[in-house]
Amino acid sequence: VQLQASGGGLVQAGGSLRLACAASGRTLSSGYMGWFRQAPGKEREFVAGIFRTGSSTYYSDSVKGRFTISIDNAKITVSLQMNSLKPEDTAIYYCAARPLGYSDYAFWGQGTLVTVSS
Repeated sequence: VQLQASGGGLVQAGGSLRLACAASGRTLSSGYMGWFRQAPGKEREFVAGIFRTGSSTYYSDSVKGRFTISIDNAKITVSLQMNSLKPEDTAIYYCAARPLGYSDYAFWGQGTLVTVSS
């Protein structure tokens, strides 16, 4: 599975950005896709996840109510709509895939930088 993330950039606090992650190669027939982020000097953390069919979504408490994850099954693209952005959302965002049968996310995209200015 190859994952290509895009959509990062610079935005002012309170603004919005939309990240996209296109999957190619061995397609996921089932499992999860998700977004993680890593801020400078911090460990990578889970942001949001979605079941392959889109039937279930999961969010970290820090983004719940502000971020929305969605999946386009025809294109196998996972998006992360980020609203009401805060400076603490500044990080490199990574998309990841966890095929069914895997105990954890096993495939990772290259990351896209999101910078939120105050």
